[in-house]
Amino acid sequence: MILSIVAYGDPVLKKKGIDITKDYPNLDTLLENMYETMYNAFGVGLAAPQIGLPIRLFLVDTSPFSEDEALTEKEQNTLKNFKRTFINAKIIKEEGDEWAFNEGCLSIPDVREDVFRQPKITVEYVDENFKPHTEVFEGLIARVIQHEYDHIEGILFTDKLSSLKKRLIKGRLVNISKGKINVDYRMRFPNIKKRR
Repeated sequence: MILSIVAYGDPVLKKKGIDITKDYPNLDTLLENMYETMYNAFGVGLAAPQIGLPIRLFLVDTSPFSEDEALTEKEQNTLKNFKRTFINAKIIKEEGDEWAFNEGCLSIPDVREDVFRQPKITVEYVDENFKPHTEVFEGLIARVIQHEYDHIEGILFTDKLSSLKKRLIKGRLVNISKGKINVDYRMRFPNIKKRR
């Protein structure tokens, strides 16, 4: 089932997510719905807060990036085959010189800005079967994980922009929160009064 993606301005996007246990209600269905929602919106990642749930859960599928012809064949194959569910994730190390990449977010449609992040991370998490993992990720995969991880920490990519950039996009963000935007996927806007 395709779920509504929560738009910028909803308080759930600023909440730090809580850990869940393997008996979280209907987890399999939730994961299935989140993947379907992400693919429907042509996303490469989706975090639970983006569908209104303040829990530490996010998905990543970097296969759309694999079509970039500027990448080596090895890089394309790595991105094409990376699909992962992260539950109760914790980034325990970030390494390397920060690099800029133009990021966007399904909760903040039509806003893209350069964000600086470190290229290598070490993450502890459990998968959909609650099997524990500690893994190192690099490059675009690390960046997508960092973006989604920020969501479960209550941080949006726009929070990482300079004060000048924030001022420049403020009007667009207000419009998104009021639903004054055209998107081709289901969204829930915080500042639209429900009709009776």
